[in-house]
Amino acid sequence: MEKILVTGGSGLVGKAIHNIVGNNSIYHFTNSRETDLYQYESCRKLFEKLQPTKVIHLAANVGGLFKNMNNKVDMLEKNLIINYNIVKCCHDFGVKKLISCLSTCIFPDKTTYPINEEMLHNGEPHSSNDAYAYSKRMMEIHCKSYREQYGDNFMCIIPTNIYGSHDNFNLNDSHVIPGLIHKCYLAKKNNTDFLVSGTGKPLRQFIYSNDLAKIIILLLDKLHYNESLIISPDSTYEISIGKIAELIAREFDYMDKLRYDTTKSDGQYRKTANNTKLKQLYHNLEFINIETGIKETIQWFQKNYNTCRK
Repeated sequence: MEKILVTGGSGLVGKAIHNIVGNNSIYHFTNSRETDLYQYESCRKLFEKLQPTKVIHLAANVGGLFKNMNNKVDMLEKNLIINYNIVKCCHDFGVKKLISCLSTCIFPDKTTYPINEEMLHNGEPHSSNDAYAYSKRMMEIHCKSYREQYGDNFMCIIPTNIYGSHDNFNLNDSHVIPGLIHKCYLAKKNNTDFLVSGTGKPLRQFIYSNDLAKIIILLLDKLHYNESLIISPDSTYEISIGKIAELIAREFDYMDKLRYDTTKSDGQYRKTANNTKLKQLYHNLEFINIETGIKETIQWFQKNYNTCRK
């Protein structure tokens, strides 16, 4: 009987997958309250109990620019430990397919654009998130090593910036869209400036969590595909942080108080990704537009303000 384990089941992408598959009994969503993924024996007991045939590995110690800059040891060590435990258990228990989640922020800082899957290790990542980046690069090497030595069907996906409902809206540790949504919400509530860190000029590609979840579910059935794969809309979807801030401010009807704190770091200027391999696999993929995605995310945030992660 097929059994699919999803680590990070209470997170942004885990919740999106759960919303799609519903209460399908073949899926098991685990979270940090149920299983301590930092402990190998805890991971092993989970695999012994569940005997998963496929694994979607989403659990990670993640955050936005300033969490990456200020917590480098945690970002490195915790992710190395989690990833080692999951990848090793997948091998030891004969998992038929492992999909592990990386991020485009781990690519080299000094590179040509658009970036593709073969460029992952071609230089140092940006200094602002190098510890996190190296931990994720090591997981790609770990999966590749198991493929080459044992023939394990382990692959890594590399999504662009993910956003959507069930995100982490913490003002200090979140990624850019949820952080800006929470900032704007509080600014309007308190009648203060909606202050965006940096110049607003850096460019990013964003993917709605439901879109990513649908692609991950599709990939589970491609048992013979195990190459690293960028998951991204076309480069025409690239948008500046300033434009994102404007879209959010308009949804809150608060454009007149939008300001930029240019004393704060911008981080990496761009990370434009090439999705050619993805489009070769799936020719007719459609992605929700950023305006609709932000609108839906804000609506969810306001409705769940008292209980969401913040």
